[in-house]
Amino acid sequence: MAMREGQIDAMAAYLVQGLLERGVITTKADAAELTACVVELMSENFEIESQIDEEADRMAEDLARKDTRTDVSRLRAMIRQRLAEKKGFTL
Repeated sequence: MAMREGQIDAMAAYLVQGLLERGVITTKADAAELTACVVELMSENFEIESQIDEEADRMAEDLARKDTRTDVSRLRAMIRQRLAEKKGFTL
């Protein structure tokens, strides 16, 4: 899922603000610092997911060239899931 920086910033701010308003979390730092940490984590998460997608695409295309009867989209999904499991990443 390709997300722009502005979208990630808005999502992180919404998440942090909602958690603080509901009293789900309390923080020793200010909300801006917490939001910056959430943005960093989310950006890293989306980057890892993008890398997994790219690798799955390459592998599926290579395998599909070897056997033209292969369902590329199904193969890609299976490869993507296995790569995520190997990296300990939850899709």
